[in-house]
Amino acid sequence: MSRRSTSAPRNEARPTEAQANGARAGGPRAAGPRAAGARTAGPSGAASRPASPRGAAGSRGAGRAAANGARAGQARGHHGIPEATVARLPVYLRALYALADRDIATVSSEELAAAAGVNSAKLRKDLSHLGSYGTRGVGYDVEYLVYQVSRELGLTQDWPVVIVGAGNLGRALANYGGFASRGFRIAALLDCDPGVVGTMIGRHTVRSAADIEDVVAAHAVSIGVIATPAVAAQDVCDRLVAAGVTSILNFAPVVLSVPSGVDVRKVDLSIELQILAFHAQRRAIVGMAQDREWQERRARRQGERAERGEREPDPSAALPVGGDSGVEAQAVGT
Repeated sequence: MSRRSTSAPRNEARPTEAQANGARAGGPRAAGPRAAGARTAGPSGAASRPASPRGAAGSRGAGRAAANGARAGQARGHHGIPEATVARLPVYLRALYALADRDIATVSSEELAAAAGVNSAKLRKDLSHLGSYGTRGVGYDVEYLVYQVSRELGLTQDWPVVIVGAGNLGRALANYGGFASRGFRIAALLDCDPGVVGTMIGRHTVRSAADIEDVVAAHAVSIGVIATPAVAAQDVCDRLVAAGVTSILNFAPVVLSVPSGVDVRKVDLSIELQILAFHAQRRAIVGMAQDREWQERRARRQGERAERGEREPDPSAALPVGGDSGVEAQAVGT
């Protein structure tokens, strides 16, 4: 086994500081001869006096330390990572793949943050959830960080995916070659159009949408992609969920209703275009306002010159350069 494959378990086996504090708080003090039970037990075995406040405080301290240790352990698991961090991990992974393609072995947090479009403090905090802190003065090992992020995202295993809807979007998704390199295998492409069923799209023969349940069971599919019209999306979603699919990527312009325990990610290109149109309009409005302000300032300057009887400078008149003027070219910019 290589050095990188053995370093992760060794780091994960090391107890956290909070867990160590919890062990110290709950161990020797409770087991010593001056334990609360030894002081309070009388000859008959009944308690002769209440437990001391020191023992109660020690128990509360031990409980808090144990809880902190539990939380520290959960931070390294899937459920302890904030959703915002999870959303940024694929962005980090894409930047890391680009660095690996350029044969870059190590990267600093500042360089990786710039490539991912975030600030370095946020990146370091996100990666700390994975147990990756880098090396001071060196940075992060690109190859090992790719492994850590891929492992946390579940990309170290094969994920069969079924695409329902063989229209233009479904065809484009089926022909995309980038899924396989990221751990996603297109198990089947389904459609309800008899004229499309049986045709070849890429390397896939389009199957009937009536086979959803059989395809999910045969390939152990847990991720479904819906690329159907909006009117058919909910019915397809219900069938996928009933067949055992727990993760759905929805390209249909409709909000799907799913039971708890099923994750849905919605991709609506028209919404993204509308958001871009909003920002483009705002920039145009700001530009028009700035242009109007500049025209007003220019008009005020012209009015002030007219009141003083000054002539408007001729914009075509240029400062002579060289020749007998004695003015060198560098003076033009002053």
